[in-house]
Amino acid sequence: METNLKLLLVSDDEVLHNQLLNVIEDNIHVQVVNPMDVVREINRDVPDIVLYIQPASDIAVENIQYIKSANPATLVIFIAKSSDFTLLRNITKAGATEFFVFPEEQGTFAARLPTIIKNYELNKETNNTSFSTFVRGRGQIVSFFSGSGGSGKTILASTFAQTLKLESTAEVILIDLNLQFGGIETIVSINSNRSIADLTPVIRELNESHIRNVSQTENYSKMDVLISPCDAEVAETLSEEFIAKLLRTCRRSFDFVIIDLPSFINNQVVTALEESDQIYYVLSPDTPSLKVLKQFEELSARLGIELKSRMKIILNHVGKENEVQEKDLKDIVRFPIEARIRRDLKGLQPFINKGEPVRKTLKERRLIPFAKDVRKWAHSVLK
Repeated sequence: METNLKLLLVSDDEVLHNQLLNVIEDNIHVQVVNPMDVVREINRDVPDIVLYIQPASDIAVENIQYIKSANPATLVIFIAKSSDFTLLRNITKAGATEFFVFPEEQGTFAARLPTIIKNYELNKETNNTSFSTFVRGRGQIVSFFSGSGGSGKTILASTFAQTLKLESTAEVILIDLNLQFGGIETIVSINSNRSIADLTPVIRELNESHIRNVSQTENYSKMDVLISPCDAEVAETLSEEFIAKLLRTCRRSFDFVIIDLPSFINNQVVTALEESDQIYYVLSPDTPSLKVLKQFEELSARLGIELKSRMKIILNHVGKENEVQEKDLKDIVRFPIEARIRRDLKGLQPFINKGEPVRKTLKERRLIPFAKDVRKWAHSVLK
């Protein structure tokens, strides 16, 4: 009897996927795609069941996260080519429900597959979604950038990350990519000799354990922080491939990856911007800052950085005394304004001077106006 189930077989190993096709019943329609084409295929048609054979590259976790984010009810069965506990943990966290090792468990797979498919069909008919496991899904990479120095970008990035961690159950990591001079370590009061550069020896096999071993835990919110090496010579040794690998690995392990970028453009910054799901451009309401924003737009266009669907404005230092008001920006700025942060020199300056985090507990009785605005903004992101 013909079934309506759509089964997607993801493989770059012709021998192994032919073995699986021999096991799958003839009445099930099977589509075979290469791992590099998964995103395009999922955008075209979401399958009911995915058989994912371990590929030669390390793209599997990202692909499975994308599949589950597109349809949480999709059943993912992963076929590994060797026993690897770290791989099992990462694949399971990404959303795979079943895990088999070939060829050792080939017989077990052949025996269990009909039952797995039958149970899935029964659950689908009764609209029972409890069959699929809960996963966090694909982490969000959020970059803070401004072409103008002194925009308040670093204090905004750190407070935003602290607020996300305090106000939710999300796993949050804050990364300081101002590799020459740093800054985050002072804002969140962290003193450590370990930095992003310590991940260089393990970058090829980088995983969550490596990152957590090098990252520091902020005392109050308990978020993870990867601090800058604060060394121009070391910064030159960190390639754009290093940055891309770091961010992609963080995406798999954290719900929010918050990046504080320097106020200039180089290969490392371009890579971070390209990897970002959201770019928050911190803008002060004054003419010089608006001019720099326009220059950043023009440079991004020349470099091929897509901004239209990803960039939003964070209007900082808002106050009645400003000569340029928000209403004046409507015909000048073509990006949406995500948040408005009031000028709060009196409330904010003591925290900066003492090197204390702005947020410390979930229910603080006296939040300064700056912190209230950031909390309102963070809540809108968490919804």
